[in-house]
Amino acid sequence: MAAQTVASTTNTETSADSAAPTNSVDTPSVDLGPAAALSCRECGHRVPLGPVFACEECFGPLEIAYDFSAYDTEELRKRIEAGPANIWRYAPLLPVPADVATKPNINPGWTELVKADNLARELGVEPGKLFVKDDSGNPTHSFKDRVVAQALEAARVFGFTTLSCSSTGNLAGAVGAAAARAGFRSCVFIPHDLEQGKVVMAAVYGGELVGIEGNYDDVNRFCSELIGDPAGEGWGFVNVNLRPYYAEGSKTLAYEICEQLGWQLPDQLVVPIASGSQLTKIDKGLQELIKLGLVEDKPYKIFGAQAEGCSPVSVAYKAGHDVVRPQKPNTIAKSLAIGNPADGPYVLDIARRTGGAVEDVNDEQIVDAIKLLARTEGIFAETAGGVTVGVARKLIENGVLDPSLTTVVLNTGDGLKTLDAVAGTGLTATIRPSLDSFREAGLA
Repeated sequence: MAAQTVASTTNTETSADSAAPTNSVDTPSVDLGPAAALSCRECGHRVPLGPVFACEECFGPLEIAYDFSAYDTEELRKRIEAGPANIWRYAPLLPVPADVATKPNINPGWTELVKADNLARELGVEPGKLFVKDDSGNPTHSFKDRVVAQALEAARVFGFTTLSCSSTGNLAGAVGAAAARAGFRSCVFIPHDLEQGKVVMAAVYGGELVGIEGNYDDVNRFCSELIGDPAGEGWGFVNVNLRPYYAEGSKTLAYEICEQLGWQLPDQLVVPIASGSQLTKIDKGLQELIKLGLVEDKPYKIFGAQAEGCSPVSVAYKAGHDVVRPQKPNTIAKSLAIGNPADGPYVLDIARRTGGAVEDVNDEQIVDAIKLLARTEGIFAETAGGVTVGVARKLIENGVLDPSLTTVVLNTGDGLKTLDAVAGTGLTATIRPSLDSFREAGLA
């Protein structure tokens, strides 16, 4: 179907991440497993579970608070290992009903953790120390399937009938697919000038796809306004009013990485930054595994990766600032092109707390890194993967990332979605169907 185009509007940016809960609330009436309440990351105020994303006391972001007190570590480990080969193996640690695996969903996760020795040689990393977490293996070929699958379960519990989102592309496709599988209506909103591959993939699932004249931040503001209007009645916006639940899906990356490493923490992780939520939730997931005794506590460093053409968090980190100043995006890495990242300040906190850093690479370096990963490991990454590999290379060259430590680099999507970035790549030669022509081309 053809995408509609509407004019952009303005409103406030929304987000959700949180800290440890402090106040008490009434027992929630919904079944979301171990989820106990929503807790404000800024002031700790707690409210019952529901489709809300901002604190009524201080307008800070809300996130899920859990009750894991009944778990025995070894029993929990056995339960996880006996679970399905998708994110629902971690259902005891997520805001979902216990029978979540029986419901119609796209069931993402348990993607490959690739031991990247060929890439390691190119980057000067010790053999056996570099891994690529390749999330292009998810149902719609990006990590967004994780967060959408999680948000879908919340939408089901809260009685929504339409699944929606603001998206830079990958999320739109994931919402369309999940809604189709679960029998929901979908209507998603994207910047009008996205890569054609992502537009087609979002549209093919049969939902409504609407282009907004503007960038992602304009799209997100429009969606925030629609939520407050009667026209948005019954709509679950996965990354706005369902954001506290949606964001928890990113924790499963941390869970899988540690389990695939033999229940060990990696020493270093390189994570792309769009809104910043993925990075903050990976850190939250690692901290939960430590507190539950599923992994041995040890230091780890988290490095954030941005494209130079949209690098507000990197700029703030390098300047030593705590405030992230918005930018107007101008980069081929459109999946990371969020100029006003909601979780930017929390990313800064985590990078500094863990001893990591936030770095950026330009478009040329992104393309070089995409080709490098493809040539060495047979993984064709979208531009966000080019950002993480490019930043990893830059950090190693600058002596910031230790090549002797276990390092995991995230690839969050499939390069088939961003073919324009490597459009100059093509035939090595065109020859006649003869051996003489083959030899003349220097291919023998």
